[in-house]
Amino acid sequence: MDGTRSGGGTPGQPVTWRVEGMDCASCVAKVEKAVGRLPGVTDIKINLMAERLGATLAPGGATPEAVEKQIGALGYKVTRLEALAASPPLSWRVEGMDCASCVAKVEKAVGRLPGVSDVSVNLMTERLTLRLAPGTTDAAAVEKQIGALGYKAKALAPQEAPGAPPASAVDHDHGHCRGHDHGHHDHDHGHAGHGHAQAQPAGAQPHAAHDHDHGHAHGAAFGHSHADHDDPADATKPWYATGKARLVWLLGALVIGAYALSLVLPRNLTYPLFLIATLVALVPFGRRAFNLARAGSPFSIETLMVTAAAGAAVIGAAEEAAVVVLLFALGELLENVAAGRARAGIKALANLMPRTALRLRADGSTEQVPSDRLSVGDLVLVRPGDRVPGDGTIEEGQSALDESPVTGESVPVTRGPGDAVVAGSINADGALRVRVSRAATDNTIARIIRMVEEATASRAPTQRFIERFSTYWTPGAMVVSALVILLPPFLLGWDWWTSVYRGLAVLLIACPCALVISVPAALASGLSAGARRGLLIKGGAALEAIGAARTVAFDKTGTLTAGHPKVTDVLPVAGTSAWDLLAYAAAVEQGSSHPLAKAVLAEASERGIATPQASDQGAVPGKAVTATVGGRKVSIGSPRHAAELGANMGALAEQVSKLETEGKTAVVVVVDGAAAGVLALRDEPRADAAAGVAALSKLGIRSVMLTGDNARTGAAIAGGLGLDVKAELLPEDKLREIGALREAGSVVMVGDGINDAPALAAASVGVAMGGGTDVALETADAAVLKDRVSGVAELVGLSRSTMTNVKTNVAIAVGLKAVFLVTTLIGVTGLWPAIMADTGATVLVTLNALRLLAWKPGV
Repeated sequence: MDGTRSGGGTPGQPVTWRVEGMDCASCVAKVEKAVGRLPGVTDIKINLMAERLGATLAPGGATPEAVEKQIGALGYKVTRLEALAASPPLSWRVEGMDCASCVAKVEKAVGRLPGVSDVSVNLMTERLTLRLAPGTTDAAAVEKQIGALGYKAKALAPQEAPGAPPASAVDHDHGHCRGHDHGHHDHDHGHAGHGHAQAQPAGAQPHAAHDHDHGHAHGAAFGHSHADHDDPADATKPWYATGKARLVWLLGALVIGAYALSLVLPRNLTYPLFLIATLVALVPFGRRAFNLARAGSPFSIETLMVTAAAGAAVIGAAEEAAVVVLLFALGELLENVAAGRARAGIKALANLMPRTALRLRADGSTEQVPSDRLSVGDLVLVRPGDRVPGDGTIEEGQSALDESPVTGESVPVTRGPGDAVVAGSINADGALRVRVSRAATDNTIARIIRMVEEATASRAPTQRFIERFSTYWTPGAMVVSALVILLPPFLLGWDWWTSVYRGLAVLLIACPCALVISVPAALASGLSAGARRGLLIKGGAALEAIGAARTVAFDKTGTLTAGHPKVTDVLPVAGTSAWDLLAYAAAVEQGSSHPLAKAVLAEASERGIATPQASDQGAVPGKAVTATVGGRKVSIGSPRHAAELGANMGALAEQVSKLETEGKTAVVVVVDGAAAGVLALRDEPRADAAAGVAALSKLGIRSVMLTGDNARTGAAIAGGLGLDVKAELLPEDKLREIGALREAGSVVMVGDGINDAPALAAASVGVAMGGGTDVALETADAAVLKDRVSGVAELVGLSRSTMTNVKTNVAIAVGLKAVFLVTTLIGVTGLWPAIMADTGATVLVTLNALRLLAWKPGV
């Protein structure tokens, strides 16, 4: 399916293009032949699947522009990739988009401009991003094209582009690492020393005095625009004072006034009022339909409505035409209000960041600075009641932190020196001094917002299908409408007025507004609801796939378990107390950074045991650590090392064997050559691990643990949690296991370590635990920020609730249309009930989607 043509090795300039529109080997041959006819063009290589054309242009021969003209003449869209790479992405805020149909219109219109590539439109954030090849379309032309559709485009400065959150508040990181140690602990205890104020896109050509209001001559007279606030001042106005609302109020006044007068005046005097109301709306809607047709969308919703309303006026049904345009305008207003509600869920995340922070100077005094101006290494003061202004580490102070706004964890957690804190969390009581560890554009809140913005731009398979279907639906509806008008007078004996009237009603019923908004509205609400509860999902496709999972595969360390060992058993010999045993062990381990040493010191501290002084600290490599404590020689090591020292284990030997069977690491404390007792340590399961696995089972999902730890430890942990286990796996082994599981159905992989990244990428959906590494979080399709295994079941529940909502929406959209189609054809309902079929369905599916914003786990 590829083409290659060589020309004898003539030296020249290699150039590569993207050629869009090729769909078969015949297309490849056409392009290859056409380009090959140009002088000086050699080494032609065409890749159909990658849509790539490569060629070498000899000096004095054809220029890149000539090649592009030749390809364009064949009907293909061509973009020079070298030019593309050199051009930075440009961004605009496009105001007035309120459904997937709007997105499709903008994408199609802008994509038709020469030199435009990588077009991306995000409905929820109202962002358009694209690249412009040098020497082709400029930024002004893009804005003119958008303005002609009735939307308002505002150029964004580079720092406002996607991925660079608003300076006021948006910064984030979904990896607030808590210092997890991912090493395996089944080993001998040998360790030594353990505005956009006239902003232009980067690279855009200046265009001063560009009013961004193309095609809105009637905006002043009628107060109308497809944008919800064509006037920049509208941005701060309530919905009922925006341009769309003003059009609705004007049309409503005209229609109601005409109806009231019709009660006391003859029809020939009031009919012109209904006609005026119809024309008032048809002028802006008609202009938009015309501009959409010119931009490549001839079968738009506006085209259907304008055709139906104009046809009704022509056949003498201006009263119903006026009601139709009023209801259509009302439907657009309601769509806009609903879209604003959905966007508010994302914007609310930005409000989690405080506007200012108290930065500490070298002399100990403080200065108030904007939180987005904080740099890595800055020391900030967080007073009781303040929000933490950035990700960082506590250097001084201790306090309970409410992290629920960020992670969804309802219980405040106590943090002290050395602990990590996340931006946006609320300091409950004590004052804290926090060292900033992440820049403002990369902290927890900013990264959450970026993920949600990117997720809402990602189309789920169901959404893509609905959008493809709707492109055929509208022209098909026009054909059906024409048949309803033309055939019944001959086949059923209808008079021409009746057939035209009912044919126009069919046009209105066919408006696909409700259908195209049914899926994205639900997905956007589901994504926002999850983000509010610490469940981040990177797109509609992932949200849809999670609920279809047949198996969930868990990593062990740091995912099902806490990620660090803790003392589980303290077994002293007769004559020695547990207090003394831990005191000896803590004295020997003090100063060590080894995970097992930290666990021993933490247990001693928790029990209030003062650590005695130790001297002559040393190590027996791979076996034990030693020290002198209170004049007595103490060693801590493996049972094998204790046996080598000649220490009599007695009854402890049986206890050691039992502990090791449970997957625990047993260490023996030897004092002056005699065994003083045994400590058992294990990386224990998270408190909610068993409940989380049980919740998945109730949802009909099988759970399996994939771990690199030894089989004995893996079996012990898995047995306690009630799931299957595959142990002693290297990263490539995990990939193989994921592949095997996928043969039985969709697989979700949950992990947090660097070694989990390949498996996360290979699974149907990868889920990263909140305390995991950045690599895992970036590779995953979703993240559970609150470090709880139960969050995985919550993700599944959210996915299933969202997809149920989607199916309900589609049923409402299609069902209402089917009912009104039948009633229209048999003459029970007319034009205005027909538009109600779409407007009503649009309102219903939007309200149903907004219900998801109140979603709670278990509901």
